[in-house]
Amino acid sequence: MPDSLPPDTAAPNLERLRGFIADFTRLVERHGDDEPAVLDAGRALLAGLIAVDDWLPDAYAQPDPVHYRQYLLHCDPYERFSVVSFVWGPGQRTPIHDHTVWGLVGILRGAERSQRYDLQSQGGPPIASPPEILKAGSVEAVSPRIGDVHAISNALADRPSISIHIYGGNIGAVRRSVFDPLTGQRKPFISGYANSALPNLWDRSQPIPHAA
Repeated sequence: MPDSLPPDTAAPNLERLRGFIADFTRLVERHGDDEPAVLDAGRALLAGLIAVDDWLPDAYAQPDPVHYRQYLLHCDPYERFSVVSFVWGPGQRTPIHDHTVWGLVGILRGAERSQRYDLQSQGGPPIASPPEILKAGSVEAVSPRIGDVHAISNALADRPSISIHIYGGNIGAVRRSVFDPLTGQRKPFISGYANSALPNLWDRSQPIPHAA
């Protein structure tokens, strides 16, 4: 379980997020075309980031009363990867959807229910695998190679959950699909982001808290 620090007790430790972004940039520079290597090493990097909950700015941890929120934290300048915080209010969920790029999902706060699906080649309802409860500190991978279709929901009925997602592209601009749970019919969508401004991760004018 990660060390828990309520987000309003201290200034966010942006140095931790800056370090993660630098490490992930070096990873994609070395292994960008080797998805298994990126997912393997990236899983360890993401697990390290979410192991301590002291770095996510509060503005990018706010739930919406109706819909889950997807906040962009960073996008690589060549759009090789993006870092996103997903915030789920109680009872909120995604439709069944794909990604079309590799992705890593790490649970920072709370817990999420992950339901994977297989699409039928001749159409018909997507076939569900047994659901999995992802608790704080756990990391899950997705991609067209290993399984790309799932639905996610908040596993907690009384409080928000937050997950940090890393994708092999600018996920808010990627053309993807949602799938009808009864017919499997595909509907294209582009998700965009909930925030209209980026967090300023690079302002070093304020004292930087020491990493634990």
